[in-house]
Amino acid sequence: MKEYLTTDLRNLVLLGHASSGKTSLAEAMLYTTGITSRLGRIDEGTTTSDYHADEIERKFSITASLLYCEWKKNKINILDTPGYLDFISESKAMVRVADLAVLVVHGQSGVEVGSELVFRFAEEENLPLAFVINMLDKEHANFQKTLDGIRNSFGNKAVVFHLPVNPGVDFDTIVDILSKKMLKYNKGGRGEVTVEEIPADLQAEVDSLREAIIEAVAESDDALLEKFFEQGELSEEEIMTGLKKALLSRTLFPVFATSATGNIGVSSFMDNIGAIAPAPDESRPAKAKVKGQMTDFHVKEDSPTSLFVYKTLSAAHIGEISMFKVMSGSLHAGMDLQNTKRKGSERIAQVFTLNGKDKSEIAHMHAGDIGAVVKLKDTHTMDTLAESRFDVVFDDIPFPAPVLQTAVIPRARGDEEKISTGLHALSAEDPTVSCIQDPEIKQTILSGQGELHLTVILERLKTRFNVEVNQIPPRIPYRETIRKRGESKYRHKKQTGGAGQFAEVWLYVEPLPTGSGVEFSSSLVGQNVDRVFVPSVEKGVHAASEEGILAGYQVTDVKAVFYDGKMHPVDSKDIAFQIAGKGAFKEAFLAAQPILMEPIYDLEVIVPEDYMGDVMGDISVRRGKIQGMDSEGSFQKITAKVPLAELYRYGTALRSMTQGKGMHRQKFSHYEQAPREIQEKVVAEAKEKREE
Repeated sequence: MKEYLTTDLRNLVLLGHASSGKTSLAEAMLYTTGITSRLGRIDEGTTTSDYHADEIERKFSITASLLYCEWKKNKINILDTPGYLDFISESKAMVRVADLAVLVVHGQSGVEVGSELVFRFAEEENLPLAFVINMLDKEHANFQKTLDGIRNSFGNKAVVFHLPVNPGVDFDTIVDILSKKMLKYNKGGRGEVTVEEIPADLQAEVDSLREAIIEAVAESDDALLEKFFEQGELSEEEIMTGLKKALLSRTLFPVFATSATGNIGVSSFMDNIGAIAPAPDESRPAKAKVKGQMTDFHVKEDSPTSLFVYKTLSAAHIGEISMFKVMSGSLHAGMDLQNTKRKGSERIAQVFTLNGKDKSEIAHMHAGDIGAVVKLKDTHTMDTLAESRFDVVFDDIPFPAPVLQTAVIPRARGDEEKISTGLHALSAEDPTVSCIQDPEIKQTILSGQGELHLTVILERLKTRFNVEVNQIPPRIPYRETIRKRGESKYRHKKQTGGAGQFAEVWLYVEPLPTGSGVEFSSSLVGQNVDRVFVPSVEKGVHAASEEGILAGYQVTDVKAVFYDGKMHPVDSKDIAFQIAGKGAFKEAFLAAQPILMEPIYDLEVIVPEDYMGDVMGDISVRRGKIQGMDSEGSFQKITAKVPLAELYRYGTALRSMTQGKGMHRQKFSHYEQAPREIQEKVVAEAKEKREE
């Protein structure tokens, strides 16, 4: 496998909403550069990128994949990401290691909610960005309307680099504005191109678009701007240098026009990318701790070797594949590196570059390149590997919080350990998945980005680990508390022959401020109760608090005071006072106007304006309270506070309401008193369950 210097590398991440054509664009790039001998098709299941069985079956990307090709002496690493909203969080890791984001927008559908989301991912990473308006060979494709939508959502930094001459079903011709060439592509998908003269009726528009590029370049550099005002023109070298600078500073977003499935415009897109996209050592710095100090870290080869592991995958018969970017120095087989986060050592046996599932071994990999290693002992996603003399830890990737939880139970007895092992392995691959054994609600909770996301995870659990589960709704973690003071004098007496059990506990409870938990104190005076039994009463109180009293949920925001009682010189012992403490607390609690508190979540919904009425009406039905509305690009953002009990599988309902064009985020906000009818229902269900 050929080696590439840092200056010859271009790392692209393909971003976009579902079905915008990211994978098709990647396939066209591979085919055009000769990596593949045929143009892979999603509908035929023949793409290099979507190679997992579930991706082939569903006909869309589920997992981000790494591809590469060579064009005009540059190695282009392509990170192809899913666009379906349940899996779009994969893009978070990819924008971290890419040096240019390519946001693919459908020429018919235009900017969609996923486009807005991934644009924000790139913005958060300060990543240079270009747009590709794709699918321009579709009926009703509209380049100008889509361009207007891009500018409406993301600003006037979007500057046209490709002018499509005949968008629509006959689309085969573009004008490359930079090179001032009209390119007519063969309609057979082979990417063959003929250079033609720009027609007279297009010349004025082409000149105007080129002028717009030069003006955008000039505005990114004071010296170029001064020269442009004085002379009205810049040299080709100044234009190209300025373009790189403008792209890096995110003051310009080039816009290209393609039909990926027809392989039209793709070679010109790669020409432009090779010329203006930053090499890794020109890109924005990463964040890292070097010798414990947070710093800007620039990719460079004349430094000790360091790698950032951005993704791990499990592969049959191989084990775990660790995918990385070389952040400094160079990597070769046989190196010993330290995991600076976990403090372990790793031997790099072989180094690979990937095209989907196909591995090619490479002897040497330079700074900025992206590759993979296998069979590391204890290295996982977001770990740093470095030479022992180099104390560096790269910043973690802030993955989105889960938006859907489900409880899982084994279908077969004895499968609990297999389920735990399998879900742990799958969550190591996908940090947007989490699986915990929740001690409060006593369920195994699987969390993810949506219903389809969890379905895919459980299918992989079955396929890889041969274990099946049933999904049930998670119990809502209600809380129990009180509204006023309550008191109890509880006697525990048990006589079974010989030494018995005796304890009497006088105790009162009173409410505490929200978030205080359960406090216990003793105000005993006199000698009615030996102080040695105070911890016993406290144990009983905390046991009752954890078990719950009203409906079996954790007690909170209550102060319990043990102020008097009685004991027996022979029969009083630790267990007796634990039981009496527990009983006294329960009685006092029930006498103190007990209430149920329910968890309230902050809900943020992003939808096209057309669906706002339906979404807001649905939130109201769910007992939600609208907090505000705001525009987010061409979409509307609704914020609300909604009880968790009303949010189970909300994402599914939202997509149904908005024809798949809406997305949401949710996070815990606070607890508040449940309505009386909800409390009565929950208490009745708990009573029925106890009786069963």
